[in-house]
Amino acid sequence: MESRHLLVPDGLDGTRADAALAKMLGFSRTFAGEVLEAGGARMDGRALVKSDRLRGGAWLDVEWAAKEEPRVIPVAVPDLGVVHQDDDLIVVDKPAGVAAHPSVGWEGPTVLGALAAAGVRVATTGAAERQGIVHRLDVGTSGLMVVAKTEAAYTALKHAFKEREVEKVYHAVVQGHPDPLAGTIDAPIGRHPTHSWRFAVTPAGKDSVTHYETLEAFPGASLLEIHLETGRTHQIRVHMAAHRHPCVGDPLYGADPNLSARLGLSRQWLHAHRLAFTHPGTGEWTEFASDYPPDLAAALEILRGE
Repeated sequence: MESRHLLVPDGLDGTRADAALAKMLGFSRTFAGEVLEAGGARMDGRALVKSDRLRGGAWLDVEWAAKEEPRVIPVAVPDLGVVHQDDDLIVVDKPAGVAAHPSVGWEGPTVLGALAAAGVRVATTGAAERQGIVHRLDVGTSGLMVVAKTEAAYTALKHAFKEREVEKVYHAVVQGHPDPLAGTIDAPIGRHPTHSWRFAVTPAGKDSVTHYETLEAFPGASLLEIHLETGRTHQIRVHMAAHRHPCVGDPLYGADPNLSARLGLSRQWLHAHRLAFTHPGTGEWTEFASDYPPDLAAALEILRGE
């Protein structure tokens, strides 16, 4: 077991216990929640739960069982497509069911593990389990990802994503018909107040902007093209659900399970379709595109047939 006895800084006064532990001890928000659920944190002698608010100047006693740090394990992913590769970067077409990088609690395949198995060397900047990663896709989202192979490329691409200089275009099938058919959702996104694995539109969240346009309309569903101005976790899924049009196949954010079953979907209909940025080596604007994978294409054909 590991333990810490520490003072709550005034800057964290009023902060939820799980968020504060994550910031103070470098935990993930999920692991901080596990520590609290196990009764591993006390403030001035009183046991805390996740939703408790900390008080600046109070003393915390935290005890937890150390977990093995996630690490990259080389495992081949046959369905991982390589769209482009040069000395600076590699652009992959990620299948659903593959995480971008290892994390605590995830035991499935990862993009970094697949690249390691293929002998691709990536940049060493960043945490050991996230080296070379400049952006991520959800496990259940397919499509284009770029990974930096050099330190210079990593720095340039991270800057480009931060400054919103990267064009990220997704296609999504959502329930219903958005009104208006094209528009912008500008709403802050943060952790869900009661569900640690979900995110939500919340006043305390980070600014998040999603632009969408309807490409096709079907009975009860629509195919959208979505341009992300920001890149928050679950951004499209959260914004469309808040707009009352969740991604088809996404039960975490309110999708109709009967529609998902009828379309043969076991994950959200969401695909990173196009990716464009200034190449960090050549300085040229570079664009890549990805076709729909078989499960999404089959679901779309069913909708078109109706």
